[in-house]
Amino acid sequence: MDAPTYSSKQVAEMLGLPPKSIASALKQDSYTGTEVWALRAQLGAYPPSLGRRKQLFLNFKGGTGKTSLSTSYAWRLAELGYNVLIVDLDSQGHATKCLGFEGEDFDKTLLNVLVRKAPMAEVIQKSSLPNLHFVPSNLTMSTVDLALMPMAGREFKLRNALKDVESQYDVIVFDAPPSFGLLNLNALMAANDLFVPVLADFLSFHGLKLLFETVQSLEEDLNHVLDHVFIVVNSFNATFKLAKEALEALQTHYPEYLLPTIIRQCTKFAQASSEGRPVFVADPGSKGATDIEALIQNVLPRLRAGSAPGSDSGSQQAG
Repeated sequence: MDAPTYSSKQVAEMLGLPPKSIASALKQDSYTGTEVWALRAQLGAYPPSLGRRKQLFLNFKGGTGKTSLSTSYAWRLAELGYNVLIVDLDSQGHATKCLGFEGEDFDKTLLNVLVRKAPMAEVIQKSSLPNLHFVPSNLTMSTVDLALMPMAGREFKLRNALKDVESQYDVIVFDAPPSFGLLNLNALMAANDLFVPVLADFLSFHGLKLLFETVQSLEEDLNHVLDHVFIVVNSFNATFKLAKEALEALQTHYPEYLLPTIIRQCTKFAQASSEGRPVFVADPGSKGATDIEALIQNVLPRLRAGSAPGSDSGSQQAG
């Protein structure tokens, strides 16, 4: 994927400053991500601290649009000035693909870290944004669960592996496969926040029940308590009666977890993914991009107001 460029208006939005207040600094018609970062440093326009967040996007049910959501969310956080790391846990490598890369082009994945004890820094790659890095995935990751099985402390391998690099990032986003296994257990044990993308259909309830039972067992057996659990209704079509009924059921049964922001059905997600581009690059004015922006603006105050693991924001450390 070619490096995206941004208009002066988009740059002002990303910096969180009125265009008129920085008119003297905006001397170009368009800016690359690297130029935006340099301008951010020049103006000291860094976003408020979130602490150090590790956020898992997971649903045991497949087909919920999880990867499009997680990569678009992570991309937009980076555009807003946060240092972000995406960890692709799925052997299909869809998150890697959504960032414009092919998993097969990388010799090392998280397998090398968790099983072969390579340092995490060796597998981290740079994206086309200077403050967005990623750990790629490919089909070699399909053997991770089996390889972890005989290991002592197998549930904590990912948490421990991140210790050497987590201070470099404001947010670490895990994109998980739709399954229950040791790799996803590792991700749950490493995470502070859990995002659960669901479709507005009644089949989603089965996956939710199992996931919440798993979260409860982690609290009881391993003393790991998540700071936040967010249910995100994805690909919603208000013209379908069953979708409205399913949404009402979610509001009834999971009111404390269900986010008010709904991600509407948007063909731009599939198109952007097939092109290896986040939706904010493919079509920043689309319904999908607009809804994820609304999701972020809904979630960020909750993260800032809640408990903040780690130290102050590391957004100034990107490069």
